[in-house]
Amino acid sequence: MPASSARTFPFSALTESDLLLDAAYQGGTAGHSGDDPIARIVAKVGNQGGFRTVGSPRKQDVKLAVLYSSGREPDWPDRLDVQTGRFMYYGDNRRPGHDLHDTGRGGNLLLRDTFARALGTAEDRAQIPPFLLFQKAGGGRDVRFRGLLAPGAEALSPEDELVALWRSTRGQRFQNYRAVFTVLDTAIVTRAWINELSEGLTTGPNAPAAWLAWVKARQYTVLTAPATTNTRSKDEQTPASDGQALIAEITEYFKGRWHGFEECAVALWRMQAPATGRCEVTQPYRDGGRDAIGEYVLGPDADPVPVEFALEAKCYGERTPVGVRDVARLISRLRNRQFGVFVTTSYFNAQAYSEVRDDRHPVVLMCGKDIADLLQERGFSSPEDVRKWLQTSFP
Repeated sequence: MPASSARTFPFSALTESDLLLDAAYQGGTAGHSGDDPIARIVAKVGNQGGFRTVGSPRKQDVKLAVLYSSGREPDWPDRLDVQTGRFMYYGDNRRPGHDLHDTGRGGNLLLRDTFARALGTAEDRAQIPPFLLFQKAGGGRDVRFRGLLAPGAEALSPEDELVALWRSTRGQRFQNYRAVFTVLDTAIVTRAWINELSEGLTTGPNAPAAWLAWVKARQYTVLTAPATTNTRSKDEQTPASDGQALIAEITEYFKGRWHGFEECAVALWRMQAPATGRCEVTQPYRDGGRDAIGEYVLGPDADPVPVEFALEAKCYGERTPVGVRDVARLISRLRNRQFGVFVTTSYFNAQAYSEVRDDRHPVVLMCGKDIADLLQERGFSSPEDVRKWLQTSFP
């Protein structure tokens, strides 16, 4: 393996480089598509698009697949959760006019066949191409290797691993896939295995142990990276500009009638936690520090166990944080065996966040970024979409 500096590989070394987790791979400087680094790392995958394959999805002979995410499509918010080791990726039918599987690169065909085989035998899984995840890094065409992916995830049902979603653009409805992958606990993908994969040997002598375990028994050896801190900074709670536009729609809609945001907060919590059962918004003069009271349902449908929670909602502007007094008010109203949910369009200041986490209060803190991410995942990716949802749901 060529030597690297600060885990950054120069463009000239890419044809011989191993893939190191989170290492950067530099693009060229000629100013054309030949500067793409992925095409040099993995020959024959092409230099454009989110789906790149060695082999053809239509011929069902894909030997190796690359997923590339720029992170710049708010309508399709691919998301890597490094703490849980899950990666959510959207298919390539991203505009109206085509059927779900009728895409130029056949990405959705690949997803369909991959996730179907993943539920089969070890022989079926041995036919699945490993997926290599790259994300945009820095300037130019530089990319970062984010891991080796296996389709699906532990504890998810098959129906949740690959979902065909309906979306609409300018009144035209169409479907696209949302797929969940697991990042396997593999710090390096060797050049030797990449060469084997190009020959169709998915389980050759250089295959990582985590991949072989998944092929053999669908066992997920997950790469998890728990956070070293238990709080989030203001920047970590603040959405990017496209997300801020969505939050602005909410704060503007409820301006001057802040109590109306409480029903919206309940709806947002239901999006986040679908197992939420009954939930009632309290009257403003009788709320006792709780804007809503509800139940979160645990266990099988035949024998559910409801756990009570209290919810507090604050529709604050981006410059007005939720402070200690606001959070303490909710905590003081929690009864035995209850948990709390605090939903705000803003952020929680450092002291409030620290006191909740350091004292281990059972309170979920849902900030502006969480709301923006959630709305985008549910297909409300523009201010117009959010405005229509608000007008329809909270007239």
